[in-house]
Amino acid sequence: MKKKISNIPFSGTAEQEAALQAVIAENKDDKSRLMAVMQEAQSIYGYLPREVQIMIAEGMGVPLEKVYGVATFYAQFALSPKGKYNISVCLGTACYVKGSQQVLDKIEELLGVEAGGCSSDGKFSIEACRCIGACGLAPVMMINDDVYGRLVPDDVAGILAKYE
Repeated sequence: MKKKISNIPFSGTAEQEAALQAVIAENKDDKSRLMAVMQEAQSIYGYLPREVQIMIAEGMGVPLEKVYGVATFYAQFALSPKGKYNISVCLGTACYVKGSQQVLDKIEELLGVEAGGCSSDGKFSIEACRCIGACGLAPVMMINDDVYGRLVPDDVAGILAKYE
């Protein structure tokens, strides 16, 4: 699944940049620590926007393409910010055969955001995942830690309204 790049403007703080620069300074002489630096950067910013990738590449002395390649290869890295409410829709086999794709389509339609993206107000982010581990409730979605099961597309508007 292709990762979405954020359309939300980057808004890092001086404190975040100082924290990242400290991590880079501790690791810059060991290029094998690139992934660890990226993990720390993501914990500082919540995701890896282009601006952060550039800081990492320049600080670690590696090409930007390498940082981007690692960020897009590993599922643990996000190129878009997460919303206050992170919606995960299961597209695993049990959920998919019971209509989770239609549930996901309805969420995308109502929020005007594709899976992998974040709403422009920063309230909702959407991701498709392979298994939530609640196959008996298929199809399932989670909003942060709240699990919703046995869904149909008509359920989505009411559930999202709880988070408005």
